[in-house]
Amino acid sequence: MADNANAFVEFDRVQKSYDGETLVVKDLNLSMPKGEFLTMLGPSGSGKTTCLMMLAGFETATHGDILLDGKPINDIPPHKRGIGMVFQNYALFPHMTVAENLAFPLQVRKIGKSEREEKIKRALGMVQMGDFGGRRPAQLSGGQQQRIALARALVFEPELVLMDEPLGALDKQLRETLQFEITNLAHDLGITVVYVTHDQTEALTMSDRVAVFDDGRIQQLAPPDELYEAPKNSFVAQFIGENNTLQGVVTSLSGDRCTVKLDGSGETIDAIPVNVSKEGDRTLVSIRPERVEFNPSLGPNAHTLDAEVLEFIYMGDVFRTRLKVAGRDDFIVKTRNRADQARLKPGEKVKIGWLPQDCRALDS
Repeated sequence: MADNANAFVEFDRVQKSYDGETLVVKDLNLSMPKGEFLTMLGPSGSGKTTCLMMLAGFETATHGDILLDGKPINDIPPHKRGIGMVFQNYALFPHMTVAENLAFPLQVRKIGKSEREEKIKRALGMVQMGDFGGRRPAQLSGGQQQRIALARALVFEPELVLMDEPLGALDKQLRETLQFEITNLAHDLGITVVYVTHDQTEALTMSDRVAVFDDGRIQQLAPPDELYEAPKNSFVAQFIGENNTLQGVVTSLSGDRCTVKLDGSGETIDAIPVNVSKEGDRTLVSIRPERVEFNPSLGPNAHTLDAEVLEFIYMGDVFRTRLKVAGRDDFIVKTRNRADQARLKPGEKVKIGWLPQDCRALDS
């Protein structure tokens, strides 16, 4: 987490309940520095959107404090927080032109006409929509509307912008284009962004850090590469990217290595112990599909297991092979599409392997 002394946005022991009994946000402590792009990622009902709405002022915290630039904002109404907002449904005024939509937050702040026009021109230029000021939202595509919604959030030059699933209604190609545009724009302008999504790829692509939510709590807060390569528990490992899991019992534990006896086959493998504390603990071992090799030549420390091919799928740039391993029939291996890659057939017996450092013993 960011040093609290340098925190621009801070949640201090924040809780939220709608019925006075069930907490949808549980003791949230989170701080982020100015200029960071932080994504709140999680499944529906995990508490991420509620946190965003409390920061915006549309929901009130049941307990705890929310601070902006060191000052509590719990009692400040939304329109006085100086925060830009971008929603999935664009939330543009249909009866106004693009320029009038952008002028609205400036008029509310009593900014004069000539300065308004300059700010509108600059904001439209930022999102490559400079020629669209006279159109109405209905005359724009979905991607164009979202660009205008982004420009409206930026037009009054806020230091903090909140985005709630802003790309959820767009097609894949346009979504990917806007991911890079939004990230680059945020970094170029030096604004702080809190972004909410349930899309893992979006979170990994766009963020400086990602907070993975489940059951009202942050399960892990880390940069994207750390989140993917070093998940702290099985929920994060399963939620971020594709992941293989094998169950077993810890038979030895020493420093940064443990040995696990696998269910189903009785074979033993080494792993990095994450949430295991002693011999005899049951555990779930995690291996990413792209870290597994066929007919491995990874050296003397590699683990090698027998497997049976159940399904071989051509996906263009990669091949995705489903295997039966240690009694489980959902083990996936991803390999690059190379000219020398054999096309495996269901029923074939193969050997697979990986390095111990790519294997993590998580909670059971």
